Amino acid sequence: MTRSEALGAGAVGRGEQSGALVPAASEGPVSAVGRLAATVKRLRAEVREAHAEADGRALIELAKGILIERLGCGPAQAARQLTELADQAGLSPLELAADIINEAARDHVARAAEDFVRQTNGSSEDEEADHHGSSVAVRLRTAECAALAASDTQAVAESLLQHALAPLGATAVAVWAAGPDASLTLCGHAGFAVGEAERWRYVPPGVATVARQALTDLRTVRVPSLAEAGVPSIGHRQNPQSGRVALPAGTGGRMHGVLEICWPQHLPDHPPAVVRQIEALAELCAHTLESLPVGGPHPNDREPAGVAELVHLSEGLYDPALVLTPHLDNEGTLVDFRIRHVNSHFLDPAGRSRGAVDGALLLEAYPMAAGDSELFEKMARVYATGEPFRARHMTLTALIDDVPLSSVADLSITGYNGSVLLIWRIEDETARLASLLQHAQRLGRIGGFEENLVTGGITWNGPLFSLYGRSVTDTPVSLHDLADHAHPDDAVAIGRFLRAVLYHRKPASTAFRLVRPDGVTRHIRVIAEPVLGADDRLLAVRGAYQDISSQHWTEVALAATRDQLAHSEQESAERNRLTLQLQHAIMPPTQAPLDAPGLEVAVRYRPAETESEVGGDWYDAVVLPSKQILLCVGDIAGHGIKAATGMVVLRNAMRGLAITGAGPGQLLSWLNIVAHHLTEQVTATAVCGLFDPETRILRWARAGHLPPVLVRGEEAFKLPLLRGLLLGALAEAEYQEEEIQLEPSDTLLMYTDGLIERRDTSVEDSLSQLLTTAKAAAPSLERRLDRLLTHSESDTDDDTCIIGVRVG
Repeated sequence: MTRSEALGAGAVGRGEQSGALVPAASEGPVSAVGRLAATVKRLRAEVREAHAEADGRALIELAKGILIERLGCGPAQAARQLTELADQAGLSPLELAADIINEAARDHVARAAEDFVRQTNGSSEDEEADHHGSSVAVRLRTAECAALAASDTQAVAESLLQHALAPLGATAVAVWAAGPDASLTLCGHAGFAVGEAERWRYVPPGVATVARQALTDLRTVRVPSLAEAGVPSIGHRQNPQSGRVALPAGTGGRMHGVLEICWPQHLPDHPPAVVRQIEALAELCAHTLESLPVGGPHPNDREPAGVAELVHLSEGLYDPALVLTPHLDNEGTLVDFRIRHVNSHFLDPAGRSRGAVDGALLLEAYPMAAGDSELFEKMARVYATGEPFRARHMTLTALIDDVPLSSVADLSITGYNGSVLLIWRIEDETARLASLLQHAQRLGRIGGFEENLVTGGITWNGPLFSLYGRSVTDTPVSLHDLADHAHPDDAVAIGRFLRAVLYHRKPASTAFRLVRPDGVTRHIRVIAEPVLGADDRLLAVRGAYQDISSQHWTEVALAATRDQLAHSEQESAERNRLTLQLQHAIMPPTQAPLDAPGLEVAVRYRPAETESEVGGDWYDAVVLPSKQILLCVGDIAGHGIKAATGMVVLRNAMRGLAITGAGPGQLLSWLNIVAHHLTEQVTATAVCGLFDPETRILRWARAGHLPPVLVRGEEAFKLPLLRGLLLGALAEAEYQEEEIQLEPSDTLLMYTDGLIERRDTSVEDSLSQLLTTAKAAAPSLERRLDRLLTHSESDTDDDTCIIGVRVG
């Protein structure tokens, strides 16, 4: 047997797979977080191997010390002598070291090893008996060396289980310290869940347990099955059928405590050799309890109150849950969380049992939680602030054998008295598709869709491909491209629908005419609603397309109502047509190009949401005889014929007054007289500017109107708020005038309040949103104005005018 084989016989490796439930990081053959997790796994294996080698080296060093004393030689000669003797005997250095120590000590451990050899020498295979006897000696001496090197009883318990008890079939061990009042304190444990150990940290006097019987009767107590014996003990909730052996641990007639060993099933009948081994371990525990301090299971773990309540709560949940407590460093800084309890519905992605995860540090069990997902940071925030965290439809990643696998789950993190409860609900692909089907049926769907705005993925069902006249192998149509497949006259309705869903994040519907590739036109109603994340971020849009052209009444009902419906539709279309013609006659939606070299001017006019109401917004951009350019935007209070009449009066008056060559302040002063005396109590706001193309100087003034916005480079800012009363309020008024030097590539924006006005938002907040939208890069001035209209968060119940001027 080689040295590595002897070490393998004396220690039980705890092979682990790294699993993780975390919001998805970067995907790939091996992600960065995956490499980190693999590194952590490798380093942990190296640490375990180093501990095993250290225990073996301690055993060899003891044997070398005995050879130095007996042979009177130096350390180097003792090492050579040990190697030569091992080669001559056909043993490993560890086995020979254990034999030398047994021969020199003649203690309880040595007698236990010899007893095992005697019991097995009766078999027909003496070599196999000698092999097992040597393994027993190595295991017991290795456990003894590890216990001597341990700093507290917790480390001793872990060493006993790993080196000596696990090879005998035991799964857990508890070391109890006896108090002066006959109470029992759990000073070391291994193999039990940390939450279970917390409940059994202290056993008062008079409570009958397995360990209490051993301490009271001063004898070894064997319990074949806890359930049959009816005696409680640590871990009985996890495995009520487990068998127990409890041995009093004392020296010199004084009892220091009890060694309790747990087997997974019914307690087997141990041969005398095994009993002697267990007794030797109890004697080792007695010396340990006498000399070492009673150590808790995790000295850096904070012990918050209320852990038991969270444990009971988690067991009442139908979803997987973890109860976590903080793990602090020596400075009191949070570095990790300890998994205190794993509820009965827990399913580990890597296939590990609950016991393999229970009691471990979170980042050791799930190293990917420290990656790009920020799951650990979210848990730390919940622990620090007490504010719960909720997230729906989060993409989680399970790292199994360094391969990331993704799934979708709802996540909940809740803090309670310094502890954290983590709950998640996995949504598999079948459930997701079923949810989509149910959602589409609720909306009365014929063709259902889901568009993921994060990844750009679009999901259509089969009927929707047929509705569009497309093959199932074709690429689905995005909502952003909906207008490209509709009749041109329906572009305005589609634009309002997209603004409501994508930017106002409200459920909406609209009807339009779908022009299919085969030339067939269908009337379609689209219904959609947004899907928001935990931070109110728009994640996806779900909805349905309904072919309303294919919904026929019965032949009798259709024949009876066709003429009436056609007449009503004709009247409605005529009213809408007349309303739009009136609006376009008064205020054209676009501006003819100006004869101003080096200057690009574009305008946009959007009528009110209610098409039958003519608004009072107006604009003007004209080249004056002085070659200066007049730029005006105004807004008449109210709607209807009165507002339209006032709009025409003021717009034409401004043009006529501008011929005089007066400045913008004087023009507004004269226009105020017109509004006050020559109209029927009209009040209005306006902003007026005169731009000189040669000097690129803009002189401007305002009358109660929002200030213009200047876009320069990658920044946008509003011009100063000059003094100026709204038009028509007083008979006479003066208006402050100011100049600004424009630079090449500058863009000046004049607009009415219909672009930004909201009933639930202040004007300053709306202006800030406008500046954010305006400074975004745009390929052309026309596209910039279109973007301002599309991203407008106004209530859309007022007209909107925009003039854009770009200096060449």
